[in-house]
Amino acid sequence: MARKILKRTDRIKKSIINIKRNMSITTKTGDSGKTSLSFGKRVFKDDLRIEACGALDELCSFIGMAKSLSRDKNTKKIIDDIQRDLFIIGAEVVTLPEYLNKLEKRIDGSFTLKLEKFIKQLEDKRKVSTQYFCLAGENVISSSFDVSRTIARRAERMLVTLKRKKIFQNQEAVVYLNRLSDLLYLFARNYEKKPKRK
Repeated sequence: MARKILKRTDRIKKSIINIKRNMSITTKTGDSGKTSLSFGKRVFKDDLRIEACGALDELCSFIGMAKSLSRDKNTKKIIDDIQRDLFIIGAEVVTLPEYLNKLEKRIDGSFTLKLEKFIKQLEDKRKVSTQYFCLAGENVISSSFDVSRTIARRAERMLVTLKRKKIFQNQEAVVYLNRLSDLLYLFARNYEKKPKRK
């Protein structure tokens, strides 16, 4: 009996694998200029929520590039955590209020406190003046963090717009992105030999 169950389980697994192999990334469902929010509602691709989600995706990709350039395990771990947090924010952005209770996680104050802890660690490691602007571009990794910082600021502005229009309500996500841009600034400076003042 146990052997029959195992054989049947193996057949089901193989069927699932074959289905996945036959699936294409091209669905053609977005050819009309629309895409789906979580739980089904269709909206145009230039909807403010989709634009904000795109900025978060762009941010996640750029800090992923910075992560790939870093050799520091602690930096990589911090960025991994941040990328997961950005997925959580993105999921909430594309979820209508009536479905928010279906989300497993939402950004709250504990996420921001975690970033503030990382900020303090970097500030203790290297004193960086915030009284001047720095010219980006000393090296690839610091530049990647600087680009990520500017995208974080844009994503933050977009969430503020959504909040003002009463489309998105989670103020803590706005605060999180604000702290994240501070952290990314410090990461960029940390990977420079000597920041160039402007």
